[in-house]
Amino acid sequence: MSKVVHPYAQRLGIIRGWKSRWFGIGKKYSDQVVADELIRGFLEKELQGKYVAEIDIERSRKTTRIVLATSRPGMVIGRQGEGAQKMKKDLIAFMRKNQMAPAEEFVIDVIDVENPDANAAINAQAIREMLEKRMQFRRVLKMTAEKIKNVRGVKGVKIVVAGRLGGAEMARREEVKLGGIPLQFLRGDVDYATETARLPYGGIGIKVWVYKGDTLGRESDNK
Repeated sequence: MSKVVHPYAQRLGIIRGWKSRWFGIGKKYSDQVVADELIRGFLEKELQGKYVAEIDIERSRKTTRIVLATSRPGMVIGRQGEGAQKMKKDLIAFMRKNQMAPAEEFVIDVIDVENPDANAAINAQAIREMLEKRMQFRRVLKMTAEKIKNVRGVKGVKIVVAGRLGGAEMARREEVKLGGIPLQFLRGDVDYATETARLPYGGIGIKVWVYKGDTLGRESDNK
């Protein structure tokens, strides 16, 4: 068996909840899976650079609710809600184009991430932006890892980048690790995210793990 298991999937039902939650939608399970994947792909493309950490989808027969967790809600909502309204309009048009019938009540909620400096997805996006601005990758890794490790409650951090680092002819893998990352400890609150930095000489893969301690004795956020 492979030793590689996604930290989020391994903890589903233990300290993590589902990112798609359906109630009373009938037997069209496969159609809903495809629809959710298309919606996530559309939103990730539209919201790139706006530091969106999570996209949760809640469905019932008459209602669809999309929850966007971001560290910069003002960038997503826009002035007087114009950004959110335009995004909702574009998403409904995208769903109709792909033969997905929007629900009678369609809601997009934007919530603020409580501690963005300890969020793996937001830090992965920040690393991607810095690499795309041609910052030196070793400096980026060291600076980001130290910033995360200094956040209260964070017990460990690991960052891995792979690709043609620094424009080298041969691809390689570099990592920095501070503290511990107990991936097999299912009560361990390990946040994980991936990103890809697009550079003229190729893509650079980014992986970020953030260990926030044991969930025993404290309430889990189930995110």
